[in-house]
Amino acid sequence: MRKLNRLPAVTLLLAAAATSPPAGAAKPKPPWEDPVIQAIDEKMAEYVANGRASGVVTLVAKDGKVVHLGAVGKADLASGRAMRTDAIFRIASMTKPITATAVLLCQDDGKLSVSDPVSKYVPEFKNAALKGARPARPVTIRDLMTHTSGVANPRGLKGAAGEPTLAEIAVGVAGSPLQFPPGSQWRYGSGLTVCGRIIEVASGKPYDAFVRDRIFRPLGMADSAFVLTAAQAARLALMYEPAGEKDNKALSASGRFAGSDPTESRTPGPSGGLFSTARDMGRFYQMILNGGRLDGVRIVSAKAVRQMTTLQTGDLETGFTPGNGWGLGWCIVRTPQGVTGMLSPGTFGHGGAFGTQGWVDPARKMIFVLMIQRVRFGNSDGSAIRGAFQQAAVDALCGKP
Repeated sequence: MRKLNRLPAVTLLLAAAATSPPAGAAKPKPPWEDPVIQAIDEKMAEYVANGRASGVVTLVAKDGKVVHLGAVGKADLASGRAMRTDAIFRIASMTKPITATAVLLCQDDGKLSVSDPVSKYVPEFKNAALKGARPARPVTIRDLMTHTSGVANPRGLKGAAGEPTLAEIAVGVAGSPLQFPPGSQWRYGSGLTVCGRIIEVASGKPYDAFVRDRIFRPLGMADSAFVLTAAQAARLALMYEPAGEKDNKALSASGRFAGSDPTESRTPGPSGGLFSTARDMGRFYQMILNGGRLDGVRIVSAKAVRQMTTLQTGDLETGFTPGNGWGLGWCIVRTPQGVTGMLSPGTFGHGGAFGTQGWVDPARKMIFVLMIQRVRFGNSDGSAIRGAFQQAAVDALCGKP
């Protein structure tokens, strides 16, 4: 095994240990020397050592406190830049629950209802057709948020001024034939992108400005954005792809995958365009776990949180791993098994195409955030590294079975 250069684990256990031990008692070890907590970083280091990830950042929260924040490996293999806990990542579809929260904020404001037909905000949806005919009922916002709308993912859309705006994308989606009757099937798609346009119409603000002003700024998510500053871009973890044609080949510096320029202005992607850090996402998830509040600030109503994180898809088979259902923009673990086997029923969250994962276990009051950057990852929701991270965290904080 090659030698692994890694940062020391940054582990924060905010507990009552601040008081002095009784006279004569053994001085407790600082939390970052706790071998049980260190096991999380050690397990992640194995995946870096075997080339399955260039670097990893992990965060675990328990009972309202961050109890682990660790970084191993490299953010840039060519330069040797070490992975840091404040590294910024392309979080891809982990953007969707944030967009869903913005939709529910509009509902809290009385600007919309998730039961509304989409055509109320995007009139072109009045002409949505299934095999040349109108469906039995219109597509609703709820359908878009649960991936049961039947809308297609149109390719090659162009805007009047180059890159299409969210308004132009929504019109393009409306003009594509429905793939199935609304509510009858689950098919992952562009529904949350259309929701981004609905937020603009309902709120009267650009989608990215609404998310920034109503979610990121109140939560102190200073490194979450659709476009990075030059200083933030310097902390971006680079993406890599496996060498050769096989996805199980080890990552190397020659396999860097450039991606888009993070500092270049573009149409914000409600389905997958965000950059963020483990810390920022941990704060977002903690707010949701708290029922819509964090540090005394109410972001979204408790009713909205319950609605988002409650099963909305009945018995439909959903998600990318077995045993899942879908809420409003959130995947929900109904029957834990396989990669979700260590989680409690009712755990909710979302993954991203580049390997990032964020999950909230309300029964244990735990949050799991995994940040890596690689393409051709296969099913990142079902990845071995996700399962290993979650298992190490549960074993460390809840005890091994």
